Amino acid sequence: MRQFLRAKIHKARVTDADLAYVGSVTLDPDLMDRVGLEQYEKVLIVDNTNGARLETYALTGARGSGEVRINGAAAHLVSRGDEVIIMAFEYADRPVRPRQILVDGENRFVREIVNDDDVAVTGGHGR
Repeated sequence: MRQFLRAKIHKARVTDADLAYVGSVTLDPDLMDRVGLEQYEKVLIVDNTNGARLETYALTGARGSGEVRINGAAAHLVSRGDEVIIMAFEYADRPVRPRQILVDGENRFVREIVNDDDVAVTGGHGR
């Protein structure tokens, strides 16, 4: 068994970072639904702004809010306004087709990502 990317929310903007919260990342359920993330599912967060990487679990926030709130100790690594990628993985024998989306600066769905090169060519950071 290998671990493969299953879900990705690309270019999300952190709406808040709450050090006092116990832990996790709170997400707009509209975003979670688009990529198939479940509440309490483990996620990897990559901060495009400062290079930090961390693992936590997803919590459901308010639907339609665009919320991407970093909670607990992770707020030491990721700040409000940072651009992040949120990913989930699964174990499988063969690669799975990940559900990937691109969001705008207010964390609203822009479009599905067909492959990683699609992001680099159409508005990503390049390589």
